[in-house]
Amino acid sequence: MNSENKHLWHGRFELKAADDLMAYTESISFDRRLWLDDITGSRAHARMLGHVGLLSVNEVDAIIQALATIEKEMLSSEFRFLDSDEDIHTAIERRVTEIAGAAGAKLHTARSRNDQVATAFRLWTKRELGVVCGHIADLCRVFREKAETAGFGSGAAYLPGYTHLQRAQPVLLSHHLLAHGWAFMRDIERLHDAIKRLNVSPLGAGALAGTSLPIDPEFTANELGFAKPFDNSLDAVSDRDFVAESLSALALVAVHLSRLGEEWVLWTSEEFGFAKLNDAWATGSSMLPQKKNPDIAELARGKSGRLIGNLTGFLATMKSLPLAYNRDLQEDKEPLFDAVDQVRRGLIAMSGMISTASFNTERMQTAADQPTMAATDLAEYLVRRGIPFRESHAIVGSMVRKVVDEGAQLRDLVATSEHFGDDALELLNPGSAVANRSSRGAAGPNAVPDQVARYDAELKRVTVH
Repeated sequence: MNSENKHLWHGRFELKAADDLMAYTESISFDRRLWLDDITGSRAHARMLGHVGLLSVNEVDAIIQALATIEKEMLSSEFRFLDSDEDIHTAIERRVTEIAGAAGAKLHTARSRNDQVATAFRLWTKRELGVVCGHIADLCRVFREKAETAGFGSGAAYLPGYTHLQRAQPVLLSHHLLAHGWAFMRDIERLHDAIKRLNVSPLGAGALAGTSLPIDPEFTANELGFAKPFDNSLDAVSDRDFVAESLSALALVAVHLSRLGEEWVLWTSEEFGFAKLNDAWATGSSMLPQKKNPDIAELARGKSGRLIGNLTGFLATMKSLPLAYNRDLQEDKEPLFDAVDQVRRGLIAMSGMISTASFNTERMQTAADQPTMAATDLAEYLVRRGIPFRESHAIVGSMVRKVVDEGAQLRDLVATSEHFGDDALELLNPGSAVANRSSRGAAGPNAVPDQVARYDAELKRVTVH
């Protein structure tokens, strides 16, 4: 068998692996993005082998230099892959041996691809989830900046708040924007929690049972920046909880992007007319000259199903696997690679779209100033006069029914009702309903400034890691 066609396991087999077997089982087409993490793990492993006396100083130096050469080749796209390279890990080890000779052949001492792959994948996930957190924080800052422009206090922009997609009560625009920010900040916390739990080094677990050689897993854990080494070798090589947890957290980010996207699809429609997209962040129609389409918002909505599918598909893969490693676990990477890619791109695109958009606050406020939007305020007015809320609700509800069914004017009904005083008419003035929302966390100008201070503190807290 030609040296360029040898596999790491070729010694056990007499015949060359079938081409179709290799085509079906290879992973290098997608796992090559782990190259830097594999080199990082290999450096730490080589240093550990030297630390415990399994490699000489010269052998460690030869391996480290070979890995440095490979890193340069990867960065310059000069690295030559061979057909026998099943995955990025075998490709790098092969090249190390080509460069360092006999010393390179010792790199895999006390190491299996099982703990090697798990280590590289954890390093990649830890880093990339941190990058995603940074993009989420950027979007949270966009909400904060747009909220500042919309205003927090008296005279700030406001719009209808909705339940069941029906106009319910007026809310400050800044309050509405910050509501999304609070949800995304929870996403940052979830991702940080996932990073905390995956921050364990599997290197040294071997194929499944460890090794008889005098290795030092704590040394490699420290070298790689993990919080600690593994506690159980079987669990170390078979654990992909970190993948499932990451997929779950990313799927929830995608759901939040989807909800935000749906809102902007509505807001930028002519029917709502609450917002207008910058030309650079919208698309047109190949047939309809008048169209300006919110494609970013629509794709954020559409891709959420894909992200949910990545999670459920991977959970189905994991559910019946016996300990320890099974080749099924090769299916862990593509879903997470895809989830990270799609969420990252979605966050960047959504930040750009919203930061450059403009609001039609006059249209918003006209919709929010419909007299019936003050219905709850009228009911609460009656509560302050000693009428039980359920009775107050019924009194105002009957008035609204006359407005809807008979075309009556709510102001006239209030003015002639025995239940209301003249001061109740002030509740129907434009902007009055939103001004009355004053409880903690509420949507009015007397409450939102306090919320902004808490928002700023929370964003600072979740981004200091």
